[in-house]
Amino acid sequence: MTRPVIGVTTSRRSGWRIFPLVAFNLWLAGARAVRWQAGGDADIGSVDGIIIGGGDDISPDLYGGKLVSSARLDAGRDALEQRLVSEAFDAGKPVLGICRGAQMLNIALGGTLWQDAYGVYTASDRYWTVLPRKTVYIEPGTRLHKIVGPTDMVVNALHSQAVQDLGSGLRVAARDKGGMIQSVERVRDPFALGVQWHPEHLFYAGRQRAIFAALALAAKACRDGAPQVEAAGTVG
Repeated sequence: MTRPVIGVTTSRRSGWRIFPLVAFNLWLAGARAVRWQAGGDADIGSVDGIIIGGGDDISPDLYGGKLVSSARLDAGRDALEQRLVSEAFDAGKPVLGICRGAQMLNIALGGTLWQDAYGVYTASDRYWTVLPRKTVYIEPGTRLHKIVGPTDMVVNALHSQAVQDLGSGLRVAARDKGGMIQSVERVRDPFALGVQWHPEHLFYAGRQRAIFAALALAAKACRDGAPQVEAAGTVG
């Protein structure tokens, strides 16, 4: 059986080192990755699903926020990813959002962000590391719950923004101890999951690999015309 193909968006700054990690995780999950970035070709019709990757801040112009001096913006990437999420939903193809990608998933569906999330959630532990240091709490009964299990999970953290108002059709799948949203998910097909952490760096952890496996299963189901959310929940 041919592996499902996943289009992966990356930063022009850091994609050279992040894409190989994402591609490795997808290969372990039974899928194949192709790299997309602003200024290049990105055809939703050529893939079975997409990953909106991490890196770069999202312009506040997209959600009515205010620009902060520390923001690193890429208008071309913003436009590319907003288009791809919209086209993926129109085509019924699954989406995984990683860090910035979770935020873009939310924005593309009409949601907003906290520009300075830790300024709002002062009880949240602030880490900036690829190592697993931050505890997130999985919401019972969610798709994420079915994919990774119900117990608390220790993850990495490299973000300053976070989801504020939820986009259409999304629900919260995980929070940290201060209440900050750490994962969002779509409640029906096409499958869509956003995680605020970077599972690609945690490939040694089975629960993190399960996130990529869920996307691969959803992409295969999409290709076969089968229900995606149901397929993604059969990882375990």
